[in-house]
Amino acid sequence: MTEVHRVYLSLGSNLGDKESHLREATEKIGELIGAVVRQSTLYYSEPWGFESDNGFVNAVVLCLTPLSPRRLLRATQRIERLMGRTEKSVGGVYHDRVIDIDILLYDDLHIDYPDLKIPHPLMRQRDFVMVPLREVMTD
Repeated sequence: MTEVHRVYLSLGSNLGDKESHLREATEKIGELIGAVVRQSTLYYSEPWGFESDNGFVNAVVLCLTPLSPRRLLRATQRIERLMGRTEKSVGGVYHDRVIDIDILLYDDLHIDYPDLKIPHPLMRQRDFVMVPLREVMTD
């Protein structure tokens, strides 16, 4: 039997039809990663870490997945590319984006690879992550 992992993902968009982008990303997560069993309400926020005239719409989803952390990372990046994201934030330099998917938590794992850190190292500094995360984690 395949082991299933509880994964919390943060979604954000600040370009185009943001609410629609979050719905599409959630559908693709269900198709490519695993069942989305809980989703927060939408959270509206200002850009964090960079200047932009475009506000964000954010949400957090709880997903059940058979994917390993590394395969999960590849799947989230694939969804971002499928939805038109061409530029990833690197070294604290952020840009406007159609979709951003961050891995917040994966079971109780702690991972510290150069390209993958779980729990997400900046999540506690971001209300647009913590408010919807608390909502989804509440039973």
